[in-house]
Amino acid sequence: MSTRVVLMGDPTYFSIRAGANPHTRTAWGRRKSVDRNKAIIQWHAFAQLLCRFGVRVLVVPPDPTLTGLVYPANAGFLYPLDAALRSQEKVFYLANLLPSRAGEQPVYQEFLEKCGFRPAHVHAQCEGEADFFPVGDRYVFTYGQVETQRFRLRLGLPPYKRVYGFRSEIGALAELQQLVTATEIIALELCDEAYYHGDTVLCAFGPERRFLLAYLEALMPSAAQRLRALWKEDAIPLSSADAALYAANSFTLAQNGTHALFMPGGVSERLQAQVRERGVEPITIDVSEFLRKGGGAVKCMIGDLGPEEESGLTPDQLAFRHARDYRALFPSAETRIYRSPF
Repeated sequence: MSTRVVLMGDPTYFSIRAGANPHTRTAWGRRKSVDRNKAIIQWHAFAQLLCRFGVRVLVVPPDPTLTGLVYPANAGFLYPLDAALRSQEKVFYLANLLPSRAGEQPVYQEFLEKCGFRPAHVHAQCEGEADFFPVGDRYVFTYGQVETQRFRLRLGLPPYKRVYGFRSEIGALAELQQLVTATEIIALELCDEAYYHGDTVLCAFGPERRFLLAYLEALMPSAAQRLRALWKEDAIPLSSADAALYAANSFTLAQNGTHALFMPGGVSERLQAQVRERGVEPITIDVSEFLRKGGGAVKCMIGDLGPEEESGLTPDQLAFRHARDYRALFPSAETRIYRSPF
């Protein structure tokens, strides 16, 4: 199988600027402060881990005004994702991001064009593969009420509540169906603002992305019922403790017939055992600074560009990919010893 290629965003300027989800603010609504040195160490450890598993990491350069670039899962989605096609035969549909992150779109568009991908735009409110992703032979689209983020007065302490809302609207469904006409889309409504993207609630993994981690309590009851009916024993319900660690925000990888699932550090041994029972090796990595301060864990930190296929790329595109390769950018980065099963 070809090398997997992913995007990661350089964390040099990682901070909380907009505070657009419940993890980014204190109970009093103040934006949290990032321990940037800790975040950078965690980011490099994760990137190095992926490299040791044969993943090619392309690094989006940092921008002090666009600190959300460390979460490229929101950039959009590549279709078809897993097909063994040349980059030029796939389309990367750029997400229509919330206003505080809208400035990221042209950054991703330029970067992907230089890598040899064909970008297009989603016009409805939809935040890419964070809410639209393959599960088996279907796609899942998660959505909720998109709100104008604001403080609202209430009785109690503090005397106000932050309204966050969700990131993708049900109105995007028709547009997405036009883009993936041959694929069934299962639409599921979210109900808990702490789990504001579908990739914080659900994670497809294993052979053909057959299995599904699912935090059912973050779905509307009708959506949870539909999920149980469709995936039956292939769905693993998450406990509230594992869900709070963003266990569903994991990254699945298949290389040479072996399957792994990169998961946030701290997830329970029971959950890891359930993953192993399905022939998949769980690999944990500490990305707690990105979760506790920014509201994104393993999957949020990755934009999936599918199997690598460089035939047909121009010399400039090949050179750009090499220049932005993690191993070229950070050749002397320290690494931890880890024995890859691949």
